[in-house]
Parts: sequence; C-alpha cells; structure tokens
Amino acid sequence: MLKLSTDETQTLPTIDELDSDQLAPRPKTIEQTGIHESVLLELILKHLLSGGVLTKAELVSYMGITGGIIQGLLDSAKQLAWVENRQSTSDGQMRYALSHGGEEFAKQASAKSGYKGLVPIPISQYSEICCKQSSRRNSITFEMLQNGLKSLVLPNELLHKIGPALNSSRPVLIYGPPGTGKSYLCRNLNLTLGDSVLIPYAISIGNEIIQVYDPQLHHKVGETDLNSQLDLVRGHDPRWIKCKRPLRITGGELNADMLEVQFDSHSRTYMAPIQLKANNGILLLDDLGRQKISAKQLFNRWIIPMEERRDFLSLQSGEHFEIPFELILLFSTNLNPNELVDDAFLRRLGYKIHFDALDEPLYRKIWFQVCEEKGLRCSEEMFQYLLTDFHALFEKPLIPCYPRDLLGIMSDQISFMQLKSEVTKSLIVEAWSIYFVS
Repeated sequence: MLKLSTDETQTLPTIDELDSDQLAPRPKTIEQTGIHESVLLELILKHLLSGGVLTKAELVSYMGITGGIIQGLLDSAKQLAWVENRQSTSDGQMRYALSHGGEEFAKQASAKSGYKGLVPIPISQYSEICCKQSSRRNSITFEMLQNGLKSLVLPNELLHKIGPALNSSRPVLIYGPPGTGKSYLCRNLNLTLGDSVLIPYAISIGNEIIQVYDPQLHHKVGETDLNSQLDLVRGHDPRWIKCKRPLRITGGELNADMLEVQFDSHSRTYMAPIQLKANNGILLLDDLGRQKISAKQLFNRWIIPMEERRDFLSLQSGEHFEIPFELILLFSTNLNPNELVDDAFLRRLGYKIHFDALDEPLYRKIWFQVCEEKGLRCSEEMFQYLLTDFHALFEKPLIPCYPRDLLGIMSDQISFMQLKSEVTKSLIVEAWSIYFVS
C-alpha cells in the first residue's frame, strides 16, 4: 500500500474496506444469481460434456456458485433425464455424468454458445457495482501522487496538473516530444490508486454471455479457496475476482473492432471490448494518431462515453445494452494535438498536459540515479563535459530518456571491453555517436 507521507501509516481504501461481502454477497438461491435457470442448466450440462464425470465440488469450482444451488440444478437435470448418478468417489462424493439425451442437449447448447466458465453476472448488477468501485470515490492528494510516483523524477508543477486531472471525470491528453516520459508516467499511475476492485468473470445480457476477466490484464489479489464456495456464509460472490485496478495500454494496433463486442465464430464466444475490460482502472491510448483508427473516428465513437460516462454496445443479434464508462481515460501523443483533431474535440478532452525537456538539476538527478542503478561511477567533470560538449554543442534538449539510453550503451561497452565501471570521455563520445543519427 501507498503511504500518504513519510511519517504516516495510513493507506488508500481498498475493496476490503468497502466490505466485498456486502458489495457482492454470495447468492444462496438460483433467483439470487440473477441468471435464468435455463441458462444455468445449459452451463452445467456443458461442463459435464467437457469434464465427463464430475463431483458436485468440481462443478462448484467450475461455476462459482454454492453447492446448494448446484444440487438444485442437478436435481432439475435428473428430472429431465439429462444427468445420471455414477459411482461415488473413495471419500464418498457422488459423481455425475450426462445421459444420452443430456449429451445431445449439451451439444446443441454448445453450438449456440461456446462459453464455459463461471456463472455470469447480470448486466444490472455489474453496472451497479462498477459505479460503486469508481476510482474517483476518494480524491487523490498531492502527497498521494508524489508518494505513488516517488520512483520517477518529475517537476512539481507537472504533478500539480496531473493530480487534478485524475480526480476529474474528463479524459486527459498528455503530449510532448518523444522520450519525455509520457508513456512511462501513465504506466505508473496505478501505483497512486493502489487499491483493489472486484472484476466479474463474465456478464450476461439476457441469455448471451460476454467474458470480461482477462488473466493477462486483471491481476488477482490473493487466491480463492474453491472449496469455500460450498460455504453459504463466508466470502464474497466467487463470480467476482478480486484484482488490482486494471491498466490497459493500447497503441498502434488499436482498430475500430477493438471498441466493440466481438463474436468469435470458432469458439462461439463473445469477447469484451477494451473499455469494458479496463473499467474501474486506467485505459491508456498510447501514440495517439498512429492507430489503425483515426483520432477523429475514435473521438466520434467516444463522444457520449467521455461526456456521460456510459457506453452503448451491441451483440451479434443486434441487441443493444448500456455499460458504465467508469475509467480514467488517458491519451498520449508526440504529435501536435491541433493536427489530430479540431478545437471542439480538444475542448471535450478537458485536461491537456504538456511534457517537455527537463532543467539541468532534474536531468542531473536522473543521470546520477541511473549511474547508481548500473553501478557506474561518474565525476562532475564528465557530467559537465556531456552537457557542454554534446547537449549544448549539438543543441540536444535534456530529455528524460537520454540518461538511461546513453548510460546503457556505455555499460554495454564496459562489459564488452572489460573496462572499469566508470564514465569516461571516450565512452561518452562512443555512446553519443551510436545513439544519435548524424
């Protein structure tokens, strides 16, 4: 957790302090799941079709609902002659398998929808809990931001612009020359938020299911004891995964399809768009202006979400539905914003923060910080030589990425030539000639 100051031990509120048990209580009946019994029956049959012979405990872990609800579904399936009892395990657990009729029905269900995971969350419940978990429920202060980004060297005036932007509901445009730390900063902003949220494994719109949880994006906080899902009392609804606030980064690969719900005809499953996966976190669109979708198309698509904090999506069937647009939306570019979009769109962005070259004291701080990280000695004489004979002479601004890049080349040279771990004039000359194009 993040300290608010060097002498305080307070931490940012987490989802535990919101009481996840109350926020997403464990359902005890089919009705409390919010999902129609027919959808639950299809899902349990698909799990049995895939698993062959399963115990109730295994079905609990696969579907994320309590043993009592599973037993009710098994009883209904047996009445319909879809499920049969099989020989118990050595420890006395009953085992279940599909009948011939159940197998045929399960194949028909799989042909309609290939989804096979935890029981989904109804869209209404998702929208409610997503809004309650907004990162804006607690304002970020200067001390929080400073402590969260303490590993970065940033001018205080820049922090005074970034902090209010994070507290705002408006999108943020960060622009400036390449190498000034725009993307690097955005990748570290989640450290300031610092808390965890509940992410649904999947959501349902009527009988259709969209998987939201992405293990590459959503990083679990702690491990869930699947056996505890038999417990009707303790813990939150296991269909929600406790995770760090997501940070979704997309760059030149972004296209229009990634902003919409996609149906994979091979797996017969729906895939959530990037903004749905990034809800309750940060969505960074890096290198704005270099995507496969133009900046103008992108802003036209997101006019309503950016202003009203809600988005409208549709399924393959044409059914439309609404989701919260509850995220911190960041745009980063090294292009001129006025050349990307017109003034009307720039006004909608709310915050425009310019990144530029550093002054000498901050550049010095980064230089010697990187020297320490790489185990290199550098005298004041060599640092001044770099500034006067190279930066000043060649009119190269003091860009934050230069120390790490130049010293990295020097470190490589030292390893190759088996030299002393010390910055010298010859190393500076060599690194500069390699790094910069004449």
